[in-house]
Amino acid sequence: MEKRKRSAVHEAGRGEEKSQRKPRPQKTMPEMDPPEPNTLPEDVLVGRNAVTEALKSGRAVNRLLVAEGDGQGSIREIVRMARENGAIVETVARSKIEAMARGYRHQGVLAYTSPVDYTSLDEILAAARAKGDSPFLLLLDELEDPHNLGAILRTADAVGVDGVLIPRRRSCPLSATVAKTSAGAVEYVPVARIGNVSQTIRELKEEGFWIVGADVDGMADYFDADLTGATVLVVGSEGRGISRLVRESCDVLVKIPMLGKINSLNVSVAGAVLMYESLRQRQKKGNP
Repeated sequence: MEKRKRSAVHEAGRGEEKSQRKPRPQKTMPEMDPPEPNTLPEDVLVGRNAVTEALKSGRAVNRLLVAEGDGQGSIREIVRMARENGAIVETVARSKIEAMARGYRHQGVLAYTSPVDYTSLDEILAAARAKGDSPFLLLLDELEDPHNLGAILRTADAVGVDGVLIPRRRSCPLSATVAKTSAGAVEYVPVARIGNVSQTIRELKEEGFWIVGADVDGMADYFDADLTGATVLVVGSEGRGISRLVRESCDVLVKIPMLGKINSLNVSVAGAVLMYESLRQRQKKGNP
């Protein structure tokens, strides 16, 4: 009995000791400021006011993205102005705009802008005629990679191309990436957006232009073709080349001889080869 009592007293003391222990302080996470939004690319605008003011000022807008369900009120006016300015308008899931906006308040609107203003085909032709030389234009049929477009513009500036034509749809527009890759050439080479490519080619033929398409199955090697007159050089997309309708609209198809194991060049490299051949022929003929 005595031993049992001592055990009971001992246990009671332990219980009293436990009850007197101070609770351990809870660990708290340090207060943190809310994350700041990431920096947007130079060619992206978000928010209704920013996009509206860009359109009012005449700034070139390539594409306008509108979140599903946000087509009323001021959005309707933004869409109207964008279409009048020739921009492509797309309705997309709000989650897509959320991802592109990188934390900025977008209000259901995001616009891709051009680093420089586009010009018109008429302005390009007028400036070319004023020079007194045979105009040399470059038409890019569904080119999609901005790095290739920037590299082509850099070469176009170097050889004195009078203007570059790109379709509104299914083609890479001018962007911050294009501008950076072009090493500043985007500021000096006039670029026009066109609608139907085949129709534009017909109009240029009526203006006296010779349409030369670059194609792996071309009828002649590029150095055997006459590239000295009023010429439109047509270069196709990275993987597919020139589309069928455009190919059929060309006056002549030229190819670059390939003697190695690879049967094609990067489109910007192929374009550079052809543009410099035109320059060589023009200088030889006294028509720089």
